[in-house]
Amino acid sequence: MSQDARLNAIRQRIDGLDQELLRLISERARCAQEIAALKQGEAAQVRFYRPEREAEVLRRVLAENPGPLDDEEMARLFREIMSACLALEDPLKVAYLGPEGTFTHAAALKHFGHAVDSVSLTSIAEVFREVAAASVQFGIVPIENSTEGVVNHTLDMFVHATCRICGEVELRIHHHLLTHAQGLTAVERVYSHQQSLAQCREWLDSNLAGVERVTVSSNAEAARRAAAESSAAAIAGEAAAELYGLPRLRSNIEDEPDNTTRFLVIGRQNVPASGRDKTSLLVSGPNRAGLLYELIGPFARGDISMTRLESRPSRRGVWEYFFFIDVEGHVSDPGVASALSELEQKATLLKVLGSYPRAVL
Repeated sequence: MSQDARLNAIRQRIDGLDQELLRLISERARCAQEIAALKQGEAAQVRFYRPEREAEVLRRVLAENPGPLDDEEMARLFREIMSACLALEDPLKVAYLGPEGTFTHAAALKHFGHAVDSVSLTSIAEVFREVAAASVQFGIVPIENSTEGVVNHTLDMFVHATCRICGEVELRIHHHLLTHAQGLTAVERVYSHQQSLAQCREWLDSNLAGVERVTVSSNAEAARRAAAESSAAAIAGEAAAELYGLPRLRSNIEDEPDNTTRFLVIGRQNVPASGRDKTSLLVSGPNRAGLLYELIGPFARGDISMTRLESRPSRRGVWEYFFFIDVEGHVSDPGVASALSELEQKATLLKVLGSYPRAVL
């Protein structure tokens, strides 16, 4: 068989597979419509989006992924299918720390897919307010970066917030130098968010030493400004590059190759256990010797892994602190429930911020 004949045969097979994919995706969408019809007949408040169910589906898909597509690409494809099907049931409205083209926007699209109505807001506090007011179903806020650490403003919002943590998103952060300038020697200033400037500090010191660094409110704003100046550059991601038509002069200039930011999904609902969960807590107690030991002791005795511990001033008294703790497991797990019961006896404040599925890729 000639090469043309073999190519023809493969293309015919692809055409047949495409038809089968179309049929199966349409059938899945019809199932989503049937679920919507059944749920709309329920007396209680209807919840179309189920974080634990979506996490279970993605984990099963990845466990059974035969390749050659890698797990990250397969997860992206299935998220988009689920997003489109969910939109047939009830289109989600998701707020994020904007503007459009930021990494928080990218995290929202990664988690919820492109079929949601994404709402750009100007501050973390505004995202919390819109979720609490039920103007949107969910919000996305940054919580920590693997290089630069925790986002304190997000932590502080949880002290008085009524929102629940419903999920988490981990996003690999690739920073690019975007500019209309023809070379590094033509760049006179660099715009970026302070976090991105910090994450690219060594590269900037080596390649653009002495060039003015201008801190702006977001990487998207940096790209907008750089697009209007022939001698300016922005440090931003791919989404901002596409949005403002800026070419990449250098790619992946972040100092740490595994640079990752974690985002939280906030909402108003409690999330049932998915089988692989985290629980986030806000804990406080009177300032005394051994307090922290007492607060984390119940988890050690219960053989519960603690994945994060952060402290923030309580603002209720000098040298008094709130502790933010993440542990593995769900509040419905007997071991976690027992540890929380013991912790409640030792802490003056214990607030469960949410139990939610751990990030899937």
